[in-house]
Formats: sequence, structure tokens, C-alpha cells
Amino acid sequence: MNFLWPHLLWGLLAVPLLVLAYLFMERRRKKYALQYAGLATVRQAMQGANRYRRHIPPLLFLLALALMLLAAARPAMVLTLPTEHKTMILAVDVSGSMRAADIAPNRFNAALAAVKGFVQQQPSNTRIGLVSFAGTASLVQPPTSSREDLLSALARLQLQRGTAVGSGILVSLKAIFPDVKFDLNSADPRRVDTREERGARSLGSDEQRKEQTPDPEPVPPGSYTSAAIILLTDGQTTTGPDPVEASRMAAERGVRVYTIGIGTAAGEILTGDGWAMHVRLDEDALKDIANVTKAQYFYAGTAEDLAKVYKSLNSKLTLEKRESEVSALFAACAALLAVLSGSLSMLWFNRIV
Repeated sequence: MNFLWPHLLWGLLAVPLLVLAYLFMERRRKKYALQYAGLATVRQAMQGANRYRRHIPPLLFLLALALMLLAAARPAMVLTLPTEHKTMILAVDVSGSMRAADIAPNRFNAALAAVKGFVQQQPSNTRIGLVSFAGTASLVQPPTSSREDLLSALARLQLQRGTAVGSGILVSLKAIFPDVKFDLNSADPRRVDTREERGARSLGSDEQRKEQTPDPEPVPPGSYTSAAIILLTDGQTTTGPDPVEASRMAAERGVRVYTIGIGTAAGEILTGDGWAMHVRLDEDALKDIANVTKAQYFYAGTAEDLAKVYKSLNSKLTLEKRESEVSALFAACAALLAVLSGSLSMLWFNRIV
């Protein structure tokens, strides 16, 4: 636990001073009682439950004061709290390697079945978008609350050539932040140098160039809690931007990229007209993407594992650890102790001790 205003903790020095003042007053009270009261009265006051009971209300009030001083310093703790990811982008690999049958009936069909089950389990107020990627990536379904539209988009997916995991991340990120600029044809997605922008630079004036929107200031990774990307792939990038560099762009905007690896480590050999290709799961790349964005990697070795992974994402996306101020909790406990102190004092002694 830390404090946002730690300089106010100096106020806690008043607590031991109040304890000393209370002990001093008790001493004077005993001397006064011995001087002006009868011995029988003094003996009765010094014995029995009253001897200890009379100290309980002041002790509770002292604890209440200490908690109020702590609350004034604005304590903060790391708590596991619910958070709303109002937008989810599902990025699904539709490359040819997804035809591999190391997961029955094959990677692609197993993935679609798990995605459909995951979509149907989400609350109605969650907007879900769909991105497909192979040699390049495209937004198949913009974020929507309509489950029918999303399931129809899933049914239209078809396998294609190439695997551009980085493109899938970037197009998913653009679905969340439409102003994101990147180049899908470059290994470095930050190097934006498209034909349109080259023409704008050659024809535009100095004032027009100054009016171009600057890149936003980076934020802590994982700090953007209104959206998340769920990336399902076998992880073998063959073209397009570097996926780790693309994930850094997501991390700079605080967006988490949860990765799901589908396939087996041994993989399978796919054959075609005069060609053969060995496809296997590349877990290291997917772990790097998840780590950069402060998310999590999941392994799905079978169709059943894949369904469990998507089911577990419900809790992973709705609960997260983050630092939160708990001043209100300290203040509420202090108020409760103060009320309890006054109530016990009135109940036992018919006055505030």
C-alpha cells in the first residue's frame, strides 16, 4: 500500500500525544478521587468491569482518528476489481496453415466453433468486432452489439495464403482507434509512407503539414480498459509487419492483446500441387506479443482446450488487478468506530467519556 499524499502522514504523530494526554488525565482523575471521595466509593470504582470498560470508548475513538488521518493521506492499494471491456476485437487467422488437422477436424473449424461459443456467451452490451488475416488483414465486421451480424461474418471467412500476424494486430487496433496510422506493406509498421501521403507531402503547404494530427503520447501498457484484442493464430508469420513491433503500438495505447495459440508443437506437413510445407505452432512469438501488452497467452492443443480457453477469457477480461485509491474505505471504518465509541459510552455511562 502507498499514499498519494504521504506528507499528511505526519498527522499520525498526534496519536501518541493523545495517548499520553489520556494517561495524564487518568492519573489526575485517580488523585482527585482519592482526595474527595470515600474509600468505599474509590474501591468500587477501581474494581469490577468498570475498570476496563471505561477505556474501550476512548480506544475506539483513537482508532477512528488514526484511520481518518490515514484516509486524508489518500491510501492506494493493488486490488482485483471488475472492469468493462466494452469493445472486443477478435482477430482470427485464416491462413492456409489453419488447414492442418493436428486439431480435429482441423485448426480452422475448431477455431470457428470456439469463437462462436465465445461470442454467444458475451453480455449484450459488449461490442465485438471481427478481423481476419492471412497474407494481409481486413476488418470483416466493425464492432457491433448484433450477434447475428457477427456470426454471419464468421460464416463468410475463407482460407487464404500467407500469415501476417502483425497486420491482424494493426487492423484490430485501427478498429479501436480509427486515427492510428501504419503501413501494412512494411516490416516496420511505424514507417508510414503510402502513395497518398507522399503526394500530400509534395503538394501540401507548410501550414497543412503542421496541421497533421501528431501521434498520441504513450500510456502505460494495459491501462486502456475499454477495449481488448483477442488474437487466435498458429503464430507463424510469413509476411507483413513485425508482430512484436505491432504489439508495441498497441501497448503504447494501453490495449491488451490476448493471444491464443492453436496447433501442436510437432505440427503437420501440408501438401499441395507439387509442394509440401511443415506447419507448427510458434508459441514464442505469441508469448512475446502478450507480454509486451501486459496480457496473457493461452495454449490450445485440442478443440476442447480451445473452447476452454475462450470460456476462461470471460473472467480474464472482466477482472484485473490495478491500483485504486481506498480513502473512502478508511473513512467509512473511521466513522463506524466513532459511532460505536459514542454508543458504548452512552450505553454504559450515560454520557460521552
